[in-house]
Amino acid sequence: MTRPDPDRLLTPETLEALPADHVLLVDVGSPERYAEAHIPGAVLVTPAELVDGRPPASGRLPDTARLTQLFSRLGLSPQTKVVAYDDEGGGWAGRLLWTLDVIGHDNWAYLDGGIHAWQASGRPLEQTPNAPTPRQVNISIDHAPIAEAEDILAALAAGDADLVVWDARSAAEYRGERQAAARSGHIPGAINLDWLELMDRDRQLRLREDLAALLEARGITPDRLVVTHCQTHHRSGLTWLAARLLGYPRLKAYHGSWSEWGNRSDTPIQTGAEP
Repeated sequence: MTRPDPDRLLTPETLEALPADHVLLVDVGSPERYAEAHIPGAVLVTPAELVDGRPPASGRLPDTARLTQLFSRLGLSPQTKVVAYDDEGGGWAGRLLWTLDVIGHDNWAYLDGGIHAWQASGRPLEQTPNAPTPRQVNISIDHAPIAEAEDILAALAAGDADLVVWDARSAAEYRGERQAAARSGHIPGAINLDWLELMDRDRQLRLREDLAALLEARGITPDRLVVTHCQTHHRSGLTWLAARLLGYPRLKAYHGSWSEWGNRSDTPIQTGAEP
């Protein structure tokens, strides 16, 4: 697929055209910004609800009890179409959508450009908070979208050329010049493509129109097993989302990310630029 799935990557126009029944519009961000302005009808999910929060790997998936609490609060049902957006180009929205994949809820979409695209289109914002109708849900975990450190370690030990690790951090973090864990650097063989490079700053942080070509040029190709990560699987929420929208068939996110890998003593690390 050379273009993102239009049923999943929405514009303000296509979002507005969706039937209101069974659509749950979710603003993923801070309570303060939500109170200032949000898209009419949107409910709030905070980043803290999407992560475990315990150091050192604070970005790992929350346990089943917390996920059950979150999606019960949101009133999620199999018929619910979840549309997520944020104000930062898709990191936190992507993290929510990855979480939906993890619990087996495939009925979702992303508003490209988030609140910035909506506002630039001349559509209104509101300050009134919205509360979803809660509904008790039963959560089960699908491990297919999840990569663990042990998965990557095993692939590295086997010399598995099928694996490509997509490091969504900055080049300075990747090279080991900026340290945010006990050890700095990158997973051996990882490809560095900063999440910020996926955003078009001239189009309200929408995904770049040449997204597929960009990934192909960097060696992040759909014929390989792609595992993406950052520091806490926040920035890689967007990189996971980008590949998912392009239909990459074997795609995982390493939720422990560098906060886990860089704080372990048994994980191999490289420093410097890509060869």
